[in-house]
Amino acid sequence: MVVSDKKLERINELAKKAKTVGLTEEEKAERDLLRKEYLENFRKRFENQLQQIQILEPDGSVTPVRRKSGKKSRDLN
Repeated sequence: MVVSDKKLERINELAKKAKTVGLTEEEKAERDLLRKEYLENFRKRFENQLQQIQILEPDGSVTPVRRKSGKKSRDLN
């Protein structure tokens, strides 16, 4: 899932309008929905990048980076 350029432009438009004249309730709801979609996409891409990282140990072995046990993933809902 990729956030389109049009959606990013809309997020920026709403942010600018919020700082200058304010937003209607409909615009606030749209902004919140777009932000949620953007952040979900960002977190998924970031998690995928982290999963690709490997640590080269002094003995020459390679260890993949893993989530620490006991940590819960963020609830995106």
